[in-house]
Amino acid sequence: MTLRLDHRQPIPDELRGAIVALGNFDGFHLGHQAVVREAVEWARAEGRPVIVATFDPHPVRHFAAHVPPFRLTTLDQREELFFAAGAQAMLVFHFDDELAATTAEDFVVRLLGQHIGAAGVVTGEDFTFGKGRAGTRESLARLGAAHGIANRALGPVMDGGMAVSSSRIRDALKAGDCETAERLMTRPFAIRATVQHGDKRGREIGFPTANMALGAYLRPRFGIYAITGRVMDTGEELKGAANLGIRPQFDPPIELLEPHFFDFTGNLYGREVEVRFHRFLRPEAKFDSLQALIEQMTLDCDEARRILA
Repeated sequence: MTLRLDHRQPIPDELRGAIVALGNFDGFHLGHQAVVREAVEWARAEGRPVIVATFDPHPVRHFAAHVPPFRLTTLDQREELFFAAGAQAMLVFHFDDELAATTAEDFVVRLLGQHIGAAGVVTGEDFTFGKGRAGTRESLARLGAAHGIANRALGPVMDGGMAVSSSRIRDALKAGDCETAERLMTRPFAIRATVQHGDKRGREIGFPTANMALGAYLRPRFGIYAITGRVMDTGEELKGAANLGIRPQFDPPIELLEPHFFDFTGNLYGREVEVRFHRFLRPEAKFDSLQALIEQMTLDCDEARRILA
């Protein structure tokens, strides 16, 4: 696995002189992948290590703590994706008051140069940094050149005449459009969480579910989905259908992800599971009777099995 670094701690000597891919990289979509690929190819050409640097929490969360959850990936998920893309280390810039107050010049000279020892930095051409987002690709190139840090900036990756972006992915998921999100990320949107004890309602009606909190993840459109799952400690792959939402059939309304995995008899309590969203089946609904709900859930599972076959 990659090495996870904290920007407030010393950088290992063997990683100094690295090429650094720098961005938020939430969702790690086609555009982010292009930035990291450029850094990896540049580093290999010069025999240097590769670091992918990300920010946590997202700067938006720091400045506007009231905004609804919008994350597409956790740090753990990003670390795995960066490693698969060729990184030797993930560097986490912990976005706090001190980092928010760091000037663009200080960010380049003190953090990227003196502290990290970066030989080169790759960003998207719209990347901004430093206090008040005053730093741009031009100032990064200018400040970097004055302190021995080379710079490359990539333009947007296009899809259907539009730039690939995290906001496009979020909009797609909020509309229940899993297919567009998957195309832009090159993989399905996935929520990873620890399975917790619930009220066992699903078990009582013949559809046992794994109760999972949504945490800081974006809330996709509430409803029923065809999903696959991975049990993180064993790698076991599962298929199923999931309810995402507030369960209008039951009181009190609680925001949950509740996957029902087909033909699974094991115990998932306290274990971490990743649920991948493949197709939106229908919105949440309140039924006239429990029997009507059971009949609809049977149809949902049949449809999910067909889609996932």
